[in-house]
Amino acid sequence: MIKYKSLLQILRQYCTNHKTPRLIGVLGLLFILNGCQTTLSPEQTTTAFWKAMVNGELESAKKYTARETQALVVKQENIMGASLEKTGMIVIDGPNAKVATVVMLKNHENNKTLTFDTVLLKEDDVWKVDYQKTLNNLSILPFGEVINSLRAIGDVINKKLEQQIPLFENQVKSFSDELIRQLDEFRHQLEKANSTERK
Repeated sequence: MIKYKSLLQILRQYCTNHKTPRLIGVLGLLFILNGCQTTLSPEQTTTAFWKAMVNGELESAKKYTARETQALVVKQENIMGASLEKTGMIVIDGPNAKVATVVMLKNHENNKTLTFDTVLLKEDDVWKVDYQKTLNNLSILPFGEVINSLRAIGDVINKKLEQQIPLFENQVKSFSDELIRQLDEFRHQLEKANSTERK
């Protein structure tokens, strides 16, 4: 792989030795440098997008957003001053990708962590954030908290029921013993009544 310095030296020698106009040299250099640009990975795109969003740099964030979802990129008060904590597992499926994203919200009461998937798609062979699908992932987060709360309540109820099972078993056994005793007594009374009637 040829380095930029080597390319510059070759271009300078060519322009000096062949007396070509500097404009052609500059245009050639720009063409070479443009061809050497690398596209960002899904993780790099995600990081750049969220850093721009938390800093309120909407125009910069739009550069990393798919064209059809750029209109959705607006100032989000709830993430202003937040920090992108990390990105995690990356799943690439052809022209689509998901990047696990962790954002730490900063507010007066406490710091809250949001964990969600940033959804990306390839647009002109460049990874872009599909902000609509990413917003959909963010919108279900409160339901996730409700589900976790319900799960916690269910766990508490289950634990209490497990503690009460021996008590229920004892009560059922006691009830069945009492029922058997009363049935025996009833049977004896019936036998007595039958024996009295026969006499």
